[in-house]
Amino acid sequence: MNKPLKQHLIDPEICIRCYTCEMTCPVGAIEHDDNNVVVNPDTCNFCMDCIPVCPTGSIDEWRVVNEPYSLEEQYEFDELPEQGEIAQAAAAPEGTEDGDAEVDPVAALLAEAHAGAGGKAKAPASAAKPSVNLYNLGHPVEAVVQGNYRLTAESSDADVRHIILDFQGKPFPVLEGQSLGIIAPGADAEGKAHLPRLYSVSSPRDGERAGYHNVSLTVKREEGGLCSNYVCDLKKGDKVRVTGPFGATFLMPSDPDARLLMICTGTGSAPMRAFTMARQRSVGVKPGGMMMFFGARTPDSLPYFGPLKKIPSDLLEQHLVFSRMPEQQKEYVQDRMLAEEDRVAEYLNDPKTHIYICGLKGMEEGVERAFTTIAESIGEQWINLRDGMREDGRYHVETY
Repeated sequence: MNKPLKQHLIDPEICIRCYTCEMTCPVGAIEHDDNNVVVNPDTCNFCMDCIPVCPTGSIDEWRVVNEPYSLEEQYEFDELPEQGEIAQAAAAPEGTEDGDAEVDPVAALLAEAHAGAGGKAKAPASAAKPSVNLYNLGHPVEAVVQGNYRLTAESSDADVRHIILDFQGKPFPVLEGQSLGIIAPGADAEGKAHLPRLYSVSSPRDGERAGYHNVSLTVKREEGGLCSNYVCDLKKGDKVRVTGPFGATFLMPSDPDARLLMICTGTGSAPMRAFTMARQRSVGVKPGGMMMFFGARTPDSLPYFGPLKKIPSDLLEQHLVFSRMPEQQKEYVQDRMLAEEDRVAEYLNDPKTHIYICGLKGMEEGVERAFTTIAESIGEQWINLRDGMREDGRYHVETY
């Protein structure tokens, strides 16, 4: 039997096919076909550069094997194989004669790989089962643009758009919290078709308009951004190629008594809008069920600022936070969380609370610090509390 070895894999159920890991890998060990993103076991040197850039944690998967799964096998994965007996033996070595346990080198490598990685993301226990990767690079679905509306003021530097897509009767079963990919027309410098750009869905599962099963996106125009400019310039009636849906963990619980603590910036508000609309349609106004901290530079640059003001406060407790207001001190979401420490602590104390964090990756550190301080105020260690919530499927992060 070959000596057991560690293999780096990607979870095809959780992966949202953003291809960030592939573009980040310094040794070219990550590649893709029309369906999956995989890791070449002959090339991967476990440098871990791909771990922090993955928005879903799907890249943080490892197996101890006698023989590595080939690229061909990985491309056929619909889900990851379970850890086998080899890994169990490696993780639990027998003791030596003097009573000390030997340190198995494979188990040590596996533990090292997971150090600080944050743990595996899980969907809420009550969440609906998502459909994943129904349409891929080789077989996208065509959608028609039903509308394109600017969400931010014309005076704002941020041009954020609300795009509504209709799939013309073709099935595209998407849940709140999932994403889809849009393929920009044309080809790259090597003559290859552009990879899809991922966008979070901002409408509930039954559609932007209830029962119509159309899908909305929240898209910010980025200077020099190939796909964002393409999407923001779309006109009613235009046709676009779409892949997806993607994502199997950043999902909304179906339990009507679940409480949602949502923290977002910019277009990270997209899934939060979907959650709020879905909750309102399914259970109506349920006091104390949802609280959101939403950060932007100014009210003019905050997507959905107007519509948010019309949502009943009993349904959604809103904390809109602005960092560039004239003659005012900069305030970020973590600052408002600390100012509302008692309210956040109440949510943390409730076993029915689910936490959702979405937006720019730079927000994570400040939010973690705020949670650490608030958790300590109720006699808890945030790391332990967070990891327990993640294990229960109640802690969800997607940052980019």
